[in-house]
Amino acid sequence: MGIYDREYYREEEAGGFGARSMVLNLILINVGVFIAELVLGDHVFGRTLSDWLALYPNLFTHPWNVYQLVTYGFVHDTDDLRHIFFNMLFLWFAGRDVEGIYGRKEFLRFYLTAIVVSGLVYATIGQITNSQAPVIGASGAIMAVLALYTLHFPRRTILFMFVIPLPTWVVFLFYFISDLSGAIHPADNTAHVAHVAGAVFGFIYFRSGWNLGRLVPAGWKLSNLRPRPKLRVHEPEVDEQDLKTQVDEILKKISRSGEASLTRQERRILEEASRRYQRRAGR
Repeated sequence: MGIYDREYYREEEAGGFGARSMVLNLILINVGVFIAELVLGDHVFGRTLSDWLALYPNLFTHPWNVYQLVTYGFVHDTDDLRHIFFNMLFLWFAGRDVEGIYGRKEFLRFYLTAIVVSGLVYATIGQITNSQAPVIGASGAIMAVLALYTLHFPRRTILFMFVIPLPTWVVFLFYFISDLSGAIHPADNTAHVAHVAGAVFGFIYFRSGWNLGRLVPAGWKLSNLRPRPKLRVHEPEVDEQDLKTQVDEILKKISRSGEASLTRQERRILEEASRRYQRRAGR
């Protein structure tokens, strides 16, 4: 796969608090919704916030509840603090590196798509098995993020149960097999099917080389609503020695984090270096 095959980059737009960390933004949203659940109780038109936002298996016969395919991923069990704590812990632990590779926007697209895919699989299985149990929580999306993290950093050592040092792939495999077993032989209230679906989506995303931003029709992108400059801004020539130094740093970054971690500016620098090399070679 060439350097320019996948257009992932870290966006450099200015923004407010947490603008450079989509992971942090997602954690804040999840915690905010959790606090709202605690404060509101069952006073949201006679039901809890979780009741309104959870995903129910009857989605296909109640299509007006399609919003639940996203909202269920932002509510958690208020009777069990471990639910939100471990989801957010894993999101913070693995999500930062994944976001660093794919960029804020693509990470958000990946995360939300993982929520939808996990929810659709859960609703489909629920429809087949006549289940009435709703699902809540970000676990499906978290498993997708963990799958992507594992595929990028399979040999990185992490502390399993905060004690035992193990390679990432071993820890992920343990969780995946546990969820697969739970999906095949349900014995608790955990939505193992959604977890497995999220992990599989993460694997397919990695292996296929998708960029979800490219799947959005050009005319639908918000960037097309911005006024486009009529004049092309000239970028001054970079000094030969400075260019060589910058290219060396970029190559080191590729060695550490992979080609997909490059920013737009870094890609332009490589293109400029390539053009200069071709001009010299053609003399």
